[in-house]
Amino acid sequence: MKRLRFMHAADLHLDSPFKGMSALPERVRERMRESTFGALKELVAAAIQEQVDFVLISGDVYDLSDRSLRAQIRFQKALELLAAKGIPTFIIHGNHDPEDGRAAKLVWPADVHFFACDEVETLTVAKPDRGVIAQIHGISYRNSAVTDNLALQFKAGYEDAAQIALLHTNVDGDPAHDNYAPCSKQDLLKAGMHYWALGHVHTRNVLHEQPAIVYPGNLQGRNIRETGPRGCYIVEMSEDGRADLVFRSLDQVRWFQQRLSVTGILTEQELKDKIDELLEKMRTEADGRDAVVRIILEGRGAVSALLRKGRLLQELTAELRLDEAERSRFVWVESIEDRTASMLDLEALQQEKSFLGDLLRISAALRTDEAALQEFAGEALAALQSLPQAAGNPAAADPERLREWLRAAEELAADLLSADGGWPG
Repeated sequence: MKRLRFMHAADLHLDSPFKGMSALPERVRERMRESTFGALKELVAAAIQEQVDFVLISGDVYDLSDRSLRAQIRFQKALELLAAKGIPTFIIHGNHDPEDGRAAKLVWPADVHFFACDEVETLTVAKPDRGVIAQIHGISYRNSAVTDNLALQFKAGYEDAAQIALLHTNVDGDPAHDNYAPCSKQDLLKAGMHYWALGHVHTRNVLHEQPAIVYPGNLQGRNIRETGPRGCYIVEMSEDGRADLVFRSLDQVRWFQQRLSVTGILTEQELKDKIDELLEKMRTEADGRDAVVRIILEGRGAVSALLRKGRLLQELTAELRLDEAERSRFVWVESIEDRTASMLDLEALQQEKSFLGDLLRISAALRTDEAALQEFAGEALAALQSLPQAAGNPAAADPERLREWLRAAEELAADLLSADGGWPG
């Protein structure tokens, strides 16, 4: 087997609409929207710089099956640049860009191959000065909801060439992702491949080292669940089939969730100063990129009572955003969540024979009864469904999220119902 170097990327989601981020200043919105294309540009530059033998893209190139013409043309241009440098690209379709999706009739470079959906295809990669260096196996999705175990169709070929497989799949039923083309790690190990180039799961993860079974994660984070560096792997494969992986970050906008303790914070000015310090820290960690951050306030402090009165957090968020909108590199505040604890002794109040005591006892019972909590949330949050900003069904949120909301409601109710505004008498 000959040594080789290749790039493994997946889940580009070109032209992603960044749902929930529509109410942005034009300048910020455009940079967010361009971020997936910027990441693609970085991918091309990295592949050329690293002089890879080929590039693998394991599905979901586009965000929608009805893919935009703009995204398709940008992708075509990127692959033309790779082809001009003698770097072929091998691509499979995933659940977001299945083969039956609407596609423009574009002419692709000869060095670009899209795997078909009928059966696993095998392509032999040869270099003029090195002969056959690899066989690449792949299969695309016919439609957006493939439920067959496609891994069972893969079979290794030449013994003296690297065996590499592309598959868009959910291995071992990751509950955080739709269970498309489900398979087990054992299914993959049995196929005799040296490297499994997977897609679909957006968090990078090496499931097995030899043979390598790898999710590179998505190229560009698109929401607050996709925090931290995003990009691709540069893979060096040795003569014995061992894969050495180096992660290469390509993202243009980096997402963060940051916790900030309010302990010791007494005033609005002190809170603003602490958040300003945090934003500067995020600016440094973004390493020259734009950034989006969700700030979670927690702990127990005098400022907690202020947070629950009026529109302090909404107005502070608006001012912070105004400052960032004009910066050369922004750190956009996605939201500030108040998870701080009241200065009141809620356990003691729960024992009182009072309206507040009754309310806290009911809340405590709901926290320990998931079915009752779901039923209560369905009734309490039903009115939100008529609001334009309501996305999905709040009552269908996971139990942990519902308990967070319940705790926040407890704190707010206790502060509002206490005669002294939340401070012990």
